[in-house]
Amino acid sequence: MTNDWGIERLDLAAYLNRVGRTGAQLDVSAKTLQDLHAAHVRAIPFENVDVVLGTHAGLELDVVQAKLVGRQRGGYCYEHALLFAAVLDTLGFEVERRVARVQPHLSGPRTHMNLLVRVDGEEWLADVGFGAGILHPMPLEDGAVVDQGGWEHRLTQDGRTWTLSKRTPDGWVPQHAMTDEPQRLIDYEVYHHYVATHPHSPFSRKLVVMRLADGVSRRLVGTELTTEYADGRTEHRTLAADELGEALAALDVVLNDEELDRLQLRR
Repeated sequence: MTNDWGIERLDLAAYLNRVGRTGAQLDVSAKTLQDLHAAHVRAIPFENVDVVLGTHAGLELDVVQAKLVGRQRGGYCYEHALLFAAVLDTLGFEVERRVARVQPHLSGPRTHMNLLVRVDGEEWLADVGFGAGILHPMPLEDGAVVDQGGWEHRLTQDGRTWTLSKRTPDGWVPQHAMTDEPQRLIDYEVYHHYVATHPHSPFSRKLVVMRLADGVSRRLVGTELTTEYADGRTEHRTLAADELGEALAALDVVLNDEELDRLQLRR
């Protein structure tokens, strides 16, 4: 299979500084995978600002790295996963880039990028770009349950398909379903084109920012800011026009004045 991931362009030291892991022990182990996964999710926000503004520069690794690491911005699943896969590849992990169908029990699209990682004789689902989804990699074991910052998630297997579900008051709700077919960069470029430009894509129409930490999940969709706590509490607030910049900064998305002005026009 062609290899066009461009991992030779990765600046590993800059990435480790971005996620706060400079000087960390980085052997090829499940512990290193777990540590880097959590550090990535905590440090780099999920956001679609460039998609909404129509300024997304593409999925080549140097472009993604310049944005998420150099400019200390965030991105959505393709950017997060392509960057994280390059880091793992560089460190010596065995990585397969995969795709999943979002909300497989409904009419969700097969557009979400995640990773299968093999280490220490085990397989893991690494999913650093699933919005306010998971902090920790999931062991690829049928029935495996992992607490993700206060919200339990479960993997189940049906033939070649692995489904990630989240425990809610109404039971287990499927989040996405991943098959075992490896992908190429061109595949993600096709998915990205749909997600970033199709009028029915939720990411092309309105701002989406998500952050996950232990016990708290925050998401901004359009002008609606929602904060969920692991104990069941939920807070909702509609942002006024002059609150957008401050709210984005609180979610670790810092824009220049031109970007913020253009974004406010798209509200």
